Amino acid sequence: MRDAIRFMRGGEVVEVANIGPTETLLDYLRLRERRTGTKEGCNEGDCGACTVALGRLRGGRVVYEPVNACIQLLGQVDGCEVVTVEDLAEDETLHPVQEALARHHGSQCGFCTPGITMSLFALYHEPAASPERKTVNERLAGNLCRCTGYRPIVDAAMETCFGEAEDGYTRRSEKIAATLSALADGQNVFIGDEASFFAAPASIDALAELYGRHPDATLVAGATDVGLWITKQLRDLPKVIWLGRVAALSRVDPVEGGLIIGATASLASVEPHIARLDPDLGAVWSRIGSRQVRVSGTVGGNIANGSPIGDTPPMLIALGATLELRQGSSARTLPLEDFFVDYGKQDRNEAEFLTGLFVPAPGAGQIFRAYKISKRFDQDISAIMAAFLLTVENGRVIEARIAFGGMAATPKRARRAEAALGGAVLAEPGTWGRALKAIERDFDPISDMRASSEYRTKVSRSLLAKALVEAAGMPSERTRVEGRREEAREHHV
Repeated sequence: MRDAIRFMRGGEVVEVANIGPTETLLDYLRLRERRTGTKEGCNEGDCGACTVALGRLRGGRVVYEPVNACIQLLGQVDGCEVVTVEDLAEDETLHPVQEALARHHGSQCGFCTPGITMSLFALYHEPAASPERKTVNERLAGNLCRCTGYRPIVDAAMETCFGEAEDGYTRRSEKIAATLSALADGQNVFIGDEASFFAAPASIDALAELYGRHPDATLVAGATDVGLWITKQLRDLPKVIWLGRVAALSRVDPVEGGLIIGATASLASVEPHIARLDPDLGAVWSRIGSRQVRVSGTVGGNIANGSPIGDTPPMLIALGATLELRQGSSARTLPLEDFFVDYGKQDRNEAEFLTGLFVPAPGAGQIFRAYKISKRFDQDISAIMAAFLLTVENGRVIEARIAFGGMAATPKRARRAEAALGGAVLAEPGTWGRALKAIERDFDPISDMRASSEYRTKVSRSLLAKALVEAAGMPSERTRVEGRREEAREHHV
């Protein structure tokens, strides 16, 4: 058992014992280290001014990923290398990314520039990234700047980020990898006392035992949601159990007939695998938050927080996903759709936690479609999330699974529309009418800042019609402006 966290800073191992359960990485950097290059902007993981890079050992090599330090708990960097904008230059020689940004005049006031630099530093170290402007734009979707256009920033990235990485981090990669390997000691971490603590168990058994003793503790996976409880809602969370050291919970395993996803598998790590099940899964997945959010946020967290507007549950419900839950030494499974009981309430017993899920792949004769409706294309919360799985024989719908988010207090299936679609002929739009009318009776959505009740009702009907039109054979290049299936298939083949 360790009573301190350990991580790398500037090539050295740092050990910190006196941490609060909800202390953020941003506060540590700015208030303790006085490294103020990392800025505090929105303090909710949207603007990217606080972006830093975390180095982790994966597959024997060091991988650098951008994260929002404002909603990253300090304890979550245990076992990582933390890289900030101050660390990039060597002997007063700018890092290649910094030099290119300066030469292309890629900043004005400079407040957002450190975060942009760190996102591009991570891209600089991403060997498999496709060398396109689209890639740069996607990686910068979580870095908002209102002083200048992005053209010079993207130009700098295109010039710098897609060659062979050559900087101090690549030259020291073997030493960094050896240090990170040594930090992975497999010990449980517990800092504090029984009344207030930050804990990071290293196995499922240790997690079950600790959570059994402290069922009132807050479980944290990526903290992309819990982080806002701390920074915006100012909640007092005296007991925090971080799941990130339980390696078994982060598995992503393609298997016969589908995909097994561990509860703490990040959205980013799941993305390439889920996209192979169907192009629409990949298209929606790539719009869940920013790169910083998807690197930290987890599939299990997106489900377990019970939000009615989470992007993954409607898609997974339509596919018929099942969950595994554990309490002590006992485990049970249930359909994902049965997990959501009411607003903010799930079918989860005291001290019971999510360990993973199985996502079936669409089978022969099945057609899947998913659509996310939001005010912004990138990095926005859904007003409506819709997913459709149609089982078709000889052009006739014999079964339908339709799930929506944002239309009720929980992610919910449109049972009336599903029943009304039975027997509908895809080539005969006149047979769809009953279903299009029925879906308006399936939900009684609220009006809020994202959309009115009337808008949600009309759009739900339109999305069903769109799914049927595409299922009948109309190419998505005619039905969509973005997220076309034809382009996605070429990308993920």
